[in-house]
Amino acid sequence: MSDVNGLQVKLFADGADKAGMLEMYRNPLIKGFTTNPTLMCKAGVNDYKAFAQDIVKVIPDRPISLEVFSDEFDEMEQQAQEISSWGENINIKIPVMNTRRQPSYDLVRRLSKAGVKLNVTALMTLEQVREVSAALAAAPHAYVSVFAGRIADTGRDPVPLMAAAVELLRPYPQLELIWASPRELLNVFQANDVGCHIITATNDILKKLSIVGKDLHDYSLDTVKMFYNDALQAGYKL
Repeated sequence: MSDVNGLQVKLFADGADKAGMLEMYRNPLIKGFTTNPTLMCKAGVNDYKAFAQDIVKVIPDRPISLEVFSDEFDEMEQQAQEISSWGENINIKIPVMNTRRQPSYDLVRRLSKAGVKLNVTALMTLEQVREVSAALAAAPHAYVSVFAGRIADTGRDPVPLMAAAVELLRPYPQLELIWASPRELLNVFQANDVGCHIITATNDILKKLSIVGKDLHDYSLDTVKMFYNDALQAGYKL
């Protein structure tokens, strides 16, 4: 595919830098946003509530996923209820388990029945996809985030797993599968080809959309020019 406008998969931007998020907000191809405590920490966010409420204020009309940060399910539930009250476009990210390997399925079930819009995150197995989908059966809408990039980091091909996950979600039309943690722009087209609903990617990956379909001879020349100009700028001599 040489035209990003032909993509069926929706593009979400993953990050916690306000300037970067607003840059992506100006791009009509970006249909939503995701973030997490790690991204917030890397971006220097010190006040979770202030940051989140500010982002929801400046990006009021596209879905934004914000994650709870407790390790206790009762506290996660309280945080989810409070965070969801900050905006109609918020989905609450609930990790598939806590740090003690206890699954969060019961919490997901309670929150979805209570009407909290969810994004269940950090999934990496089909068993988790089955359990989470069942827990979200009563949800009016929710996201299921499978970390395909982290699966690939272990030497496993995530494409067959993601294709199988698409089929597992098929009985639940209100659920959307997110291809999370992509490592390269090619993953966007892989997600599209298997029928994944959404892929969320960092700005550095999404910015490569501008070169989709670029002539490879021209790209080769650009690369040679980059090497040459950088050597000149560095003043290398023999």
